[in-house]
Formats: sequence, C-alpha cells, structure tokens
Amino acid sequence: MFEYVSDFDLIEVMGEATRDESTAIAQRLAAVAELFVRRSGELAECQWWCADGCDAVAAEISAAQNISHPRAVAQVQFACALWHRLPRVAQVFVSGVIDFRLVSTIVSRTENVDDALMAELDEAIARHCGKWMKLSKTKLRDRVDQWVAKFDAAGVRVPPKVEQRRYFEITPASAGMADVSGFIRAEDGAAIDQRLAAIAATVCANDPRTPSQLRSDAAGAMGRWEATLVCQCGSEQCPAGAEREAASSAAAVVIHVLAEQGTVEGTSDAPGYLSGFGMLPAESVRDLAATAKLKPVVMPSASPDPGYRPSAATREFLRNRDLRCCWPGCDKPVDKCDVDHTVPYPAGATHASDLKHYCQTHHLIKTFHAGWAERQLSNGTIILTAPTGHTYLTQAHGAALFPTLAQSTGELPTPIVEEPGAYRSVMMPRRKQTRAQNKRDRINAERRQRTELIAQEEQQRQTWLAKNYEPPPF
Repeated sequence: MFEYVSDFDLIEVMGEATRDESTAIAQRLAAVAELFVRRSGELAECQWWCADGCDAVAAEISAAQNISHPRAVAQVQFACALWHRLPRVAQVFVSGVIDFRLVSTIVSRTENVDDALMAELDEAIARHCGKWMKLSKTKLRDRVDQWVAKFDAAGVRVPPKVEQRRYFEITPASAGMADVSGFIRAEDGAAIDQRLAAIAATVCANDPRTPSQLRSDAAGAMGRWEATLVCQCGSEQCPAGAEREAASSAAAVVIHVLAEQGTVEGTSDAPGYLSGFGMLPAESVRDLAATAKLKPVVMPSASPDPGYRPSAATREFLRNRDLRCCWPGCDKPVDKCDVDHTVPYPAGATHASDLKHYCQTHHLIKTFHAGWAERQLSNGTIILTAPTGHTYLTQAHGAALFPTLAQSTGELPTPIVEEPGAYRSVMMPRRKQTRAQNKRDRINAERRQRTELIAQEEQQRQTWLAKNYEPPPF
C-alpha cells in the first residue's frame, strides 16, 4: 500500500488519518445526538417505560452500526452530553485537533457540573484542550478537574468507594477457554482460594498438571459442585481414585454444547459451540461427549403447536437454531431471551417459521415502539425494517454455524394482522425512576460527597493554622 511512499509522507499520512478519524467520530456522535433530539418529542411519554426513548433510539443505532444494545445506549448518552453540554469542545473535536480519548475524559469529568455553569466551563476548556493531547491519563484527568474546580468546586468527581467497585465476570476467551476476572471482598477471596487449594490437592503427586493448571481445573469442579478432581496420573492404583468415588456431588450442573455428529464421532474436526461462550475445538467436544448425555437436535413438526406457548421440542430447536438474540448487533444468549412471535399471536402461528429469540429490551421495542416491521424467512432469517425505512437482515446464529439448522422449517400462509390497539402501551413494564431521575440522584449524591470533602479539608486546614500559625515578625 505504501511501497513507494517516503518516510516523510508516511508521517504525514498518519497525522492526517488521525485528524480525519477524530472528525469522523465527532460527526457520527453529532448524528446520534440529532437523532435523539428528533425522536424526543414523539418518545417523551415513554420515559417511564422499561424500554424508554433512549432504548428506542439505541435500537436504531445498534442496527445501523451492528453493535450491541448497551454500546448503543452508551453512545446516545455520550453524544448528547458532548453536543448539548460541551458544544464548543465538540467543535474542536470536529476540527480533528483533539481525539476521542481526550474528549471522553472531558465528558466524564464534567458530568457533575451545574448546568448553569457549563457554558463558561465549556468555553474555557475548548480554548485550552488542544494543548492537552500529550498528557497521560492521570495528568489529563487532573487538568480537567482543575478547570472544573475553578468554576464549580462541588462538581469535581469523587472516586467510587472501594466496596462499590466489586464485580465478577466470566467472558469468552480463545477457542474453548473462558476469561475470569473480578474484584471481590477479601474474606470471599480467602474462602475461594482455600476451596480451590483443597480441590486441587485431591490428585496424587504424579498428576502431570502444574499447580496453576490444577487450580484452573479446580474452579471448574467447584462450579459443578464437585469435591475432587479426576487424577491424570494414569495409574490404576492411584489413591485419589478411591477418594473421588467416595465423594458425592451436591448438585448437578448442566452445560449445553452444540456440535455436528461427525465431530462427536471423530470423522470431522468441525468445532462445536458452547452456549454463552462461543466455538469449542473439536477435541474438546469429543472429550466432553465421552461422559456427557448426547441428544440429537430434532427438526420441528410441520404443524404449528396449539396455543401461544411453543412445545418443549420447538423451544429446544429454536434454542439451537438461534443461539443468541436475533436483533442486528445483539449478542445476548438465548437463555436470557424471550421467544417472540414474528407475526403476533393468534394471527401468527406458534411454529418455528414464525418464532425467534429477542432479548427483553428488543422484544419490548419491537412490540411497543411504533415504526418497526419485520419478516421471518422459513430458515429463521429475520428481515427487520427500522422507522427510517432502513432494512437489516439477520441470519440465526446457530443456522450460520451449523448448516443443518439452516434448512427450511416450512412456509406458513400469509396471515391477516390486525392493527395494534390504541391502549397497547399500558402493557409496557414501567420503571421505578426515569433515566434522568437516576442520573440526577447520582450527581446530587456525588456533589454532596464532594462538598463534605471540601468542608473537611477546610476544617483540617483551619485546625493546622490554629496550632502552627505565627504572625510575621514585624
């Protein structure tokens, strides 16, 4: 691509591309903020809905950008904060002088500033932020906080309490593996550490695994409510074997793995799929299959199920065909989704050709927010039309990975669908507080914390002066 470009021109390309990237991001965020403003009037009554106006706009954005719903919601909130509270900084961003890292820090650190003071602060930061590009993350945070303190001391962000930062996550990693991270209470960490050590110690000294690998495998055993590990020493006289036979499981834990029959039998190396975590290497599939209960995927009946709820067989097929939410960009696993009739029941049949999985948010948006339309093909593919008229095609994830699941489940007659009732919205689940109220309460609480800290610091300063201050010697 750059074979005949000089070193000087390469540097020029980098600089120009960086500026263009900032401009493009700023323009995208400006479009997001403008779309939210245009939708605000018609969606104003939805602020108490569980799937509110922000969710409705995020649904359009996630489909257009092919991103998850949480990312789209965050983008709506960020874009509105930038273009409505910091318009002068936004203009600097459009010019390409500053990048997204700097802008995101400014937006975050000014979130608690009183609206009445934002215009002056925005103007001041816009005049100086072009000089901050070389600052590190910590220095940049301090520089923004310094300007916030000049205009609104109570608006300086307060670091979250250590206890509030607790989390524990298990996410997909490389094929067949998961990544575990967390921040937990010390006493819980000690308990888990001892439990892992105890389970890892149930193998004999000849087990070939390293201590770290044993602890990793012990975490899996703990998740299955098992008290011991299977020793891999290979000896029939292994003393750990007898101990394992004597131990009983407290409860059964079920995981679902989807794979082609050839993979299980060893005639194919096509990977399988571990629900919620992604692709699983063929060797791992066969290891699991050696001791697992095998159940073939059965194609659903050509006849619709009676009533509104699908039969167990139909649900099982839909679970394997869809694997995830069928909304464009959404990746919620099916066990966190609802089964939705594409053509509403009773006009729509309770049949695999009219059923698919939507997460709760997208199910509510499709059902209660006007302007969305959808059509389902007999292989599970969804053709979604947004309020703007844009169309998005989503193939069922399981059908894309396993062609056997992509075959037609039968064509259904074209139904006559009635227009939704005028009072349909009364069925929408309600929030306890609106997003705006939640944000207001958080900001007010943090401003109170900052005010208390300022008062404490001033009290400490006055106490120190009372003890140590001496008048000048004249």
